[in-house]
Amino acid sequence: MPLTIRPIQPSDTEPLATLIRKVFREFKIDKPGTVYTDPTTDALYELFRQPRSAYFVAEENGTILGGCGVYPTEGLPEGCAELVKFYLAAEARGMGIGNQLMQQSIAAAREFGYTQLYLESFPELAKAVSMYEKAGFRPIPHALGNSGHYACNIWMLKDL
Repeated sequence: MPLTIRPIQPSDTEPLATLIRKVFREFKIDKPGTVYTDPTTDALYELFRQPRSAYFVAEENGTILGGCGVYPTEGLPEGCAELVKFYLAAEARGMGIGNQLMQQSIAAAREFGYTQLYLESFPELAKAVSMYEKAGFRPIPHALGNSGHYACNIWMLKDL
């Protein structure tokens, strides 16, 4: 089966949580104040039932390769959503899958009427940060909203 980008399903939550935590361990950012310890990581399908949110999964031959979504994080400025839980399995990187997931999420944000997208990251994820910059995200000097991910130290914003 070819690569499919589709909305999250209930059965995706456990494999996605496993994948996300594996990526955090791989880059040695598995610490408090991140998605690694965030309880919503174990309830992704339920989390993305929130109005004006969406989460997309990349799947190939029945294997989940990654995911990315948009979420109306509490405390963000009016018209702004967060690009969230964007992770890819090591074997899926460098093939354009991440860009497809991100573009699908950006399109959803526009459909929901958002005018900006915010994200949080780490220097250890330099290749991802470079991809965000190419997609039009720009660095900002401080966090926005109340994600609870206080360990993140890269913050970026994109006008839609």
